[in-house]
Amino acid sequence: MKSVVGEIETLKTLLIRAEDKNRWERRTPLVPADLREIIAETGAGAFVEKSDKRVFAEDHYAAAGAGRCAGMADGDVILGVKEIPVEKILDNKTYVFFSHTVKGQQSNMPLLRRIIESGSTLIDYERITDTEGRRLIYFGPYAGHAGAIDILSLMGEHWAAAGIDTPFAKVRRAHQYESVNAACEHLGDIGGRIQNDGLPRQLCPFTIGILGYGNVSGGAQEILDSLPTERIAADAINDRVGRGEGDRHTVYLTVFKEQDLVTPKADGAVFDLQEYYDHPERYESRFDRFLPSFTLLVNAVYWEKRYPRFVTWAGLKRLTERATRLKLSGIADISCDTHGSIECNVKSTDSDMPAYRVDPATGTISDGHLGEGIVLLAVDNLPCELPMDSSSFFSKQLRSYVPGLLAADYDGSLGTSGLPPEIQKAVIVYNGRLTRDYEYLNGYLNPEGFDTTLP
Repeated sequence: MKSVVGEIETLKTLLIRAEDKNRWERRTPLVPADLREIIAETGAGAFVEKSDKRVFAEDHYAAAGAGRCAGMADGDVILGVKEIPVEKILDNKTYVFFSHTVKGQQSNMPLLRRIIESGSTLIDYERITDTEGRRLIYFGPYAGHAGAIDILSLMGEHWAAAGIDTPFAKVRRAHQYESVNAACEHLGDIGGRIQNDGLPRQLCPFTIGILGYGNVSGGAQEILDSLPTERIAADAINDRVGRGEGDRHTVYLTVFKEQDLVTPKADGAVFDLQEYYDHPERYESRFDRFLPSFTLLVNAVYWEKRYPRFVTWAGLKRLTERATRLKLSGIADISCDTHGSIECNVKSTDSDMPAYRVDPATGTISDGHLGEGIVLLAVDNLPCELPMDSSSFFSKQLRSYVPGLLAADYDGSLGTSGLPPEIQKAVIVYNGRLTRDYEYLNGYLNPEGFDTTLP
């Protein structure tokens, strides 16, 4: 294929699939306005799979020029958001979605195997990056938005059930707000009440620790800054809380970077960010020392098994043994790596029952957010609670890459396909074969070592 112009008859057809991860998943990878522009630019055919819960109605897609369909047979390039059920994978298609396979996640190895067997191509949004490795297509800020809203709402109800009246009891769940702006406006009103009336003394100083400073963290901070906030540096928070400084009319935020979270194991060594990324085994967590100072924690840190954990069962148990009254009341694990950086996150949840309670003394959990224990929010697809905003944001990023996906020649090699370089890096499977960058997945797919990589 030479180009989009002049070879319109060879363009692939585009299909937007209906999400079926759970009843809460109402997002779409492309909004109607962006789809209209793509059709006008490329002349490609487009279809939208029927859905009774997608945040944008099928009529809006039809007005943009897309045909309606049931199933995915009409599409050559299929855009989704979450994983596609194994039984729905069709042969010889190009699939673009968050596959959650690049870490060798066992729950999704059957899906990866089926895509390979089908002779299809798999492109993962998570791996579409620039030359410096920064992600180009993501929902990040909206996970932070929804997580911050939800933990405030859950804690308001939790404290109310314990007889502690707070303004947070008025905070709704993220999915009950029309938009992020609507949530911020409502939280601004609640913040005014905090400024006027203050928070209960037994919760003060009211401190929130935010682990991470990227897109997810930025979304959480945007929500929390609707309240009357003051930033306190990590190296100052323990002294401030220890001396009882702070007033009841302020929410104190501390944002943790890598150098705040870990320390070199070697005596006399100093923190080096690149060394930490390259050799995390040379570092250990120093976050335990901060646990006594926080009312709430928000975890927005990217994590892999090679990195230290920041909140451990052992650390929480020591915290309960040292404190006469546990200050730490809730954790929003927005990153949601089960058994990961927040070790007590032992299972992910959904928006029907978003949290469970952790007992630090016994190392056990109990469902629901009302009652004794630390409330742990562990929803693994938080952006779906803000489907209109998050879909529009995501679509704006994805839109410029779609013409390249449609014009590519998938019959040749990956290198000569014409796919944009950013997309080529994200191709996990090409025409039924693992690409070189992802050949390590053979170890997860085939314990006996059968090779499914490109020759």
